[in-house]
Amino acid sequence: MRIAVYPGSFDPCTNGHLDVIKRASGLFDKVVVAVLINDAKKPAFSVEERAHMLKLVTKELGNVEVRTFSGLLVDFMKSINSRIIIKGIRAVSDFEYEFQMALTNRTLYDELETLFLHTSKEYMFLSSSIVKEIAKYGGCLTGLVPGDLIPIIKSRFENAKPGRL
Repeated sequence: MRIAVYPGSFDPCTNGHLDVIKRASGLFDKVVVAVLINDAKKPAFSVEERAHMLKLVTKELGNVEVRTFSGLLVDFMKSINSRIIIKGIRAVSDFEYEFQMALTNRTLYDELETLFLHTSKEYMFLSSSIVKEIAKYGGCLTGLVPGDLIPIIKSRFENAKPGRL
């Protein structure tokens, strides 16, 4: 069985993330969406909330599993017997960083392969940071994130709108 891992923070999941997940699920027997627990970052959503949102939007994809992990990605990869990392690429700037990470991961675990899937053109501009900024100011999230996630995301930022004390 060919298992691919799509790692990330997914804070929150965007339509760009979901696009990559759906396309990867058509290429591999199983896709594990691996939600990173990173103590150095201050995410808007807990790792449990991010995993829940991903499970909600991938529930119809029978070969997709959502898991959380901390530590080195290569250790997680070994623990689930996977050698394929999927990375979504929006622009050349993404590629530079992800290429460096791919080489580092390959150095740590020489059986790893990183496959880059370019984001569909309608999502090239999209990032979790943009979604959070729009949500913070009460903007429309339609088309940016899966519809099921809009109320969850809006409720997180409802009380954080500028001007509210």
